[in-house]
Amino acid sequence: MNNLWKYIIIATSVVLAAIVLSTAYTQRYRSMTGTITVTGLGETEFTSDLIVIEGRVEVENYDAAEGYNNLEASRNRVVDFLVSKGVHREAISFDMPYTNELSTSVYEDGNYMGSRFAGYELSQSFSIESTDVDAVESAARALPSLIGEGIDITVYNPMYYYSKLESVKLDLLAAAAADARERALQIATNSGAALGNLAMSRAGVFQITAATGDEEFSAGGSFNLSSREKKARVTVRAEYKIKPIKE
Repeated sequence: MNNLWKYIIIATSVVLAAIVLSTAYTQRYRSMTGTITVTGLGETEFTSDLIVIEGRVEVENYDAAEGYNNLEASRNRVVDFLVSKGVHREAISFDMPYTNELSTSVYEDGNYMGSRFAGYELSQSFSIESTDVDAVESAARALPSLIGEGIDITVYNPMYYYSKLESVKLDLLAAAAADARERALQIATNSGAALGNLAMSRAGVFQITAATGDEEFSAGGSFNLSSREKKARVTVRAEYKIKPIKE
């Protein structure tokens, strides 16, 4: 009789242990969660609508007053030339004139004896900023022809901007985030899981490069100014929770 009760107790214990283990496994399965980390991409191309071109005119003269008059004449000629090429006068601005005293080295029998005053160099920087990109491009390309008139002028490469860039950035972030979610959804579905809530999202830096070519990206972000046609891209790294479809 005692042996019978012993067997009953053992059997009962085994059954209870099985129930506990089964319940624990079921609860673990139901509460089991994980995450999917994906990277989405937003990319678009656009045309710059603002151009900025900088330059400088210079004169040299032994007399400062006469040199300034020459500089003013050169400046006025630059303005007249640009306006004649279709550039609005309001788009042209000049910085304050800069005066530098010149000197020449004096040697006697091959020995340096010091320096001697040689006159003045006067210069004035200017810039052209306009949304009429075609007209400014054309006029700027022709500016160096003034050298033939005796004007000492330097023209730098144009810089191109886009006035609606902030709107482009917002659209790209939205596109990159949507792309990240779509990727996460595909992974979850193909893995037999359901996509849960967003746990974390972080945007990368904006890369604005020439629309064509193989311009390299920068870890801190790039901002191309030399190309009129540009490409902008940004990535969004997102982490989504997942859960089993069958609970």
